[in-house]
Amino acid sequence: MSLFNVYPLNPIAITKANGSRVWDDKGQEYLDMYGGHAVISIGHTHPHWVKRIEDQLHQIAFYSNSVIMPIQEELAKAINEISGKKDFQLFLCNSGAEANENALKLASFHTGRKKIIAFKKAFHGRTSLAVAATDNPSIIAPVNETDNIIFLPFNDIDALDACFKQNENNIAAVIIEGIQGVAGIHEASNAFLQAIRKNCDQFGAVYIADSVQCGYGRSGKFFAHDFAGVHADIYSMAKGMGNGFPVGAILIAPHIQAKFGMLGTTFGGNPLACAAALGVIEVMQKDHLIQNAQEQGDYLINALRNIKGVKTVRGKGLMIGFEMEEGLEDVRKVLLNDCKIFTGEAKPNVIRLLPSLAITKTDIDLFLKGLQQAIALLHQ
Repeated sequence: MSLFNVYPLNPIAITKANGSRVWDDKGQEYLDMYGGHAVISIGHTHPHWVKRIEDQLHQIAFYSNSVIMPIQEELAKAINEISGKKDFQLFLCNSGAEANENALKLASFHTGRKKIIAFKKAFHGRTSLAVAATDNPSIIAPVNETDNIIFLPFNDIDALDACFKQNENNIAAVIIEGIQGVAGIHEASNAFLQAIRKNCDQFGAVYIADSVQCGYGRSGKFFAHDFAGVHADIYSMAKGMGNGFPVGAILIAPHIQAKFGMLGTTFGGNPLACAAALGVIEVMQKDHLIQNAQEQGDYLINALRNIKGVKTVRGKGLMIGFEMEEGLEDVRKVLLNDCKIFTGEAKPNVIRLLPSLAITKTDIDLFLKGLQQAIALLHQ
């Protein structure tokens, strides 16, 4: 039996990882500046995280959500504390796409409406409604197509205001990434997020903050949306939440009421997932990783802006995108093959950096040295 071939793969088999390093099956070491697509929040195989999961495995690994699970309540308390959303409710699931799917469904239940505002170049996942709200026709199957999604220009307040006025009693929700990741690291302006909050309040719609990639401390705040000084009604989370263990969630404002049966999950919130998520939060708090993300991110962004060959730099904290000048389109390949450094990409010519929030200045300097080496090789 073969694997269903849906990903273009680098010809590298990773078999071991620790901190910000990974090793292939030949023993070659790589610096990981990609974090498995923003998933590795506290470092690969962090010993506290490993022990948290091991200890839980010896107690109970799984039971359905038909019984009380104290570890879920422990996780809810920890997330409320670290996020600052103290009165919010927690619904646990398994992935970012599932989190956004449930957020959109919940918004429709709450408002009784169907129309969703999303934005150009958005990426919200690959499940039915989440992918319909993703601005990429090539990944939307015919069965996922719907006229209930309205795509607007990103950061265009006038277009947002006009859309609400034209559809004043029909908008169920606005869903927006605080920083668009797949699009190439584009920040939502504070004014734009404030305008979303104002319109949602005025017209009775739900503000959904897609924080799957830009949340969990990556931006230098727990949620990137927090830079705007407003609260969303629902926050979706995943990726860095479990440091590689599959777990996702939505945080739900207290004015949105739950009803039996409106949402559900078999595996979401299982004890192992909760243990992994608690391990992540405990390390983040002990090692001040949100502060580290801000400090190391500022250092990295400033350094990138002074490297010849780097055209533009965007992002906050450790969610960074930089565009290369013409002729340097292959820099990511050279970084991987010659410098042994993993990075991400976004079309047409943007390198994405999504390292562990525990990354050190020493490792950042190693990356910067590698980048300069890669640029030099391409200039030969």
